[in-house]
Amino acid sequence: MSHPSVNQQTAARVLREAFDKVVDSQQEQIAAAAALVVESLTAGGVIQVFGTGHSRSFASEIAGRAGGLVPANRISLSDLTFYGDLTPEEVMDPYLERDPSLAAQLLAVHVIDPADVFIICSNSGGNGSTVELARLVKERGHRLVAVTSMDHTTRITSRHPSGLRLFELADVVIDNRGVFGDAELELPADPEGRPRGAVLATSTVTSTLIAQMLVTEVCGLLVEAGQEVPILISANIPGGDENNERLRERYGDRVKSGGP
Repeated sequence: MSHPSVNQQTAARVLREAFDKVVDSQQEQIAAAAALVVESLTAGGVIQVFGTGHSRSFASEIAGRAGGLVPANRISLSDLTFYGDLTPEEVMDPYLERDPSLAAQLLAVHVIDPADVFIICSNSGGNGSTVELARLVKERGHRLVAVTSMDHTTRITSRHPSGLRLFELADVVIDNRGVFGDAELELPADPEGRPRGAVLATSTVTSTLIAQMLVTEVCGLLVEAGQEVPILISANIPGGDENNERLRERYGDRVKSGGP
């Protein structure tokens, strides 16, 4: 028998409320981000998207997904093994994302054009590699969109030597409206009165929502402007491979394969 308050129905309700918070409060920010993306694509740029940990799911929604834009390149710490000098053991270190020195290495293994726009997703917005990548991006003159939890990031100390957090470097900040610590549902205390902690993290699903809202807004702006909309179609339907390979050829090494 389900617990009266900790159950799948509660999870669904909390997630619907989280979606509503994003939709009700972030449309202006998403529109501003979409305008930066369209400006970049019109100038021949591509979308460079980065996330570590669970924020990798946001990057996967933006780059290399059916229904998504072809000119989108996913940057990942694992690239430092595929294209750089890190061993698989090193790149699997759960604390790797805290190292700011990795940001320059990441940029070095990707083909970056001055017209490219960057989108960085980080719930906390305070890890060293994330903040350093944002700092380098701005130093090089790129536009930067941040997707983060403002409730969380404004209550932490940055792990970057500058003390900066991701949102403090971005041109546009989209708030995923998540709570501090990400998990929204406090469990009842145990029989001895000790806290059990919280479950039901929302940042992954709200960031996915933001990604799809953003891509759709970008595509609408391109249609409205009479421009081509280079869209990936599923590789698992007839003609998918041919369509996608034809469009990807335009960008060469600027858009790397996201893997299987």
